[in-house]
Amino acid sequence: MNSAPRHIDSAYERELQTLRERLLVMAGRVEVMIRDSASALERGDQKLAEETIAQDSYVNSDEVEIDELCLKILARRQPLASDLRNITLTLKMVTDLERISDLAVNICERTLILGDQGDLIPHGDIKSMATTVQRMVRDAIDAFVERDISGAEGVIKEDDAVDEAFHRVCVSATEHMRSNENNVEQGIHIISIAKHLERMGDHATNIAEQIIFLVRGTDIRHQGKLAD
Repeated sequence: MNSAPRHIDSAYERELQTLRERLLVMAGRVEVMIRDSASALERGDQKLAEETIAQDSYVNSDEVEIDELCLKILARRQPLASDLRNITLTLKMVTDLERISDLAVNICERTLILGDQGDLIPHGDIKSMATTVQRMVRDAIDAFVERDISGAEGVIKEDDAVDEAFHRVCVSATEHMRSNENNVEQGIHIISIAKHLERMGDHATNIAEQIIFLVRGTDIRHQGKLAD
């Protein structure tokens, strides 16, 4: 009499585990794309830029497949309470991760353009931005897996450092453009790249805010960072 419910529960748990594993794979791809897009820019490595752009198709496939799996679970299992919030959050997370992937592609496309322009305007803060954003994405995913509110709050706080670095890049690039009109095109690309990284930080923050809602049931969006 009880074997059928246990079998169903076991199959349901496998589906949820598969969903978690697929999300981790997608997040890992996105982390690598952030790292490689910054490395390609720093080294002027056009081959790495092209290889990173090619990775976007895998992330797009991940998004579609994870979305389909979420919808199947919702239709078949009709989950309630925490499982429902978990699956809904996963749907939102894959959207943020896919957009981060697109931003990494944008960086690589500008890297391919800059590769033909010789010496570049110094952009050391971009490397630190990329390192911070990559860590934010990794920590946000870890916080999701562990249901770790403090980890999610740490991600939100780190976004301040990304915003500050973006401001420094803008100031520095603007100064170089003013000093030499030949720097204008480069400066525009550098500022755009920094903006792409700043947007990545925003997407990681979105994930962290959703995790706080998942665990605590408190929606902190649009309230200011970690508002009381």
